[in-house]
Amino acid sequence: MDRLRQRADFLAAAHGPRVSTPAFVVQNRRRSDDGAIRIGFTVTKKNGTATERNRIRRRLRELVKRVDAVSMRPHSDYVIIGRRAALNRRFAVMLDDLRSALQRLDRRHPG
Repeated sequence: MDRLRQRADFLAAAHGPRVSTPAFVVQNRRRSDDGAIRIGFTVTKKNGTATERNRIRRRLRELVKRVDAVSMRPHSDYVIIGRRAALNRRFAVMLDDLRSALQRLDRRHPG
């Protein structure tokens, strides 16, 4: 899996389907190229101080490392937007939330 780094990729994913959970929002965009799955993370300033935002981002990155790549569609971009609830939500619950969100995105965008 690669990381999304360019603003245009984040904006493109914002127009695709999305699934909200208490701790984060997952946005998805299908690409027509043969590239790898790409994932981007964002946490806005309204979620707290820089230390808190970095902690949220680290927790989200760890979630993605632990979820199996099979649940993500090839040739897709995913953007995970952290929410303040990610600071205190149990990690196992967040992992289940991410798996569920990916399944829901897959049902919305088959093929």
